[in-house]
Parts: sequence; structure tokens; C-alpha cells
Amino acid sequence: MDTKKKNWLVTAVLFCVFVAYTAVVKFVDVGTGLDGTELGLSTVNHACERMFPFKQFWYDLTEYLGYAAIGVCLAFALLGLVQLIKGKSFKKVDKEIWILAGFYVIVIAFYALFEKLIINYRPVILDEGLEPSYPSSHTVLAACVYISAFFMFVKYVKNKTLLACLQGLCVLAAVLTIVGRLFSGVHWVSDIVGGLLLSAALVHGFLVAIKAK
Repeated sequence: MDTKKKNWLVTAVLFCVFVAYTAVVKFVDVGTGLDGTELGLSTVNHACERMFPFKQFWYDLTEYLGYAAIGVCLAFALLGLVQLIKGKSFKKVDKEIWILAGFYVIVIAFYALFEKLIINYRPVILDEGLEPSYPSSHTVLAACVYISAFFMFVKYVKNKTLLACLQGLCVLAAVLTIVGRLFSGVHWVSDIVGGLLLSAALVHGFLVAIKAK
């Protein structure tokens, strides 16, 4: 088996791990969540809930970091638009930008899927009442957007000092969002882990696609 096939196989395995974990979250150690809703892995989830009650600071911080991630997406979209206008052809847009656009679409598709395929609900009620909680959308957004940007910057930022700063900010923003989402108390710990597993599969697939272009 050649390297390319092996890399895609790893991506497939990562997706399978996410699917298996999701089944565990849905059906193992099912207890009671907020307002009588069902909650898988309830023993671990409730233990972590007691450790990390709702914290407004971390909630607000992760919300702002989420907006920043959307800003990163828009920046790359703008770059693609500029290339399209200058080149007057879709072929003049870098393949990496098209792959990134497809990657963003897949991330959005998973978000839409789990808005309908509800595994569990948040441990707290915010402005919109009971809300789907699995996987943590902020975790997926931060991991996918900031990590993909980390690698995209290598192509587009030639100044080594600026590149190091931007990549450092990507890592910091991703870590703060993921850790902050746990500390904020608006997700069960199983939601965070699920978000990380899904992100690992998506990002690995993105990197394989970039390498195979």
C-alpha cells in the first residue's frame, strides 16, 4: 500500500474512532442530564460538572475566540476572491484555497448534522433554552480553523518572524478555546473529547488532501 492510501486509511480509522466513541457517549452509563434529559457517560460527566461549574469569563473568552476563528475563515475566503478577480479564472485560485474551502464546508456539514442528530444537551441553560451539546462545536471550530491556518500560513507568510508569531497565535487560540470551553462549564467533558476526536479526523484528512494536491 502506497503512502497516500495509508494516509487516507488513517483518516478513515480516526473517523471510525469518533463514530465508536459517539456510540459509547449515547448508550453507555446513561443517566440523567439537565431537565431530565438522557446523558451518556453520566458518572464521569457529572464528576467533571462539579469540578467545572459555569464561569462567565471563560464562556465569553471562548465566544470571542470563536468569532476570531470565523474571521480567519473570512480572511482566506477574501484571499481566494482576490486571486479569482486578479486571474479572472477559477483555475487561478490556489488549489490549497479550494481544499480549505471544501474543508470548511465539511466542518459546517458536521455542525448541521449534530444540530439534528442530538446525542445530549448542555449541562446549563443559556439564552436559547435546552441546546444540543455534542460534540462541542467551539472545540471543532477552533481545532479545525486554527490548526488548518497554522499550515496554510506556511505557504502565504514568507517572513519567518511573522510566520512564527501567527502560528503561535493559532496554537494559543486553539488551546484556550478547547480548555476554556471545559472551564466555562457549558459542555460535558464527553462533548469536548468528542470534538477533539472529530477534529483529529477532519484535520488529518485536510492535511492528506493538501499533500496529495
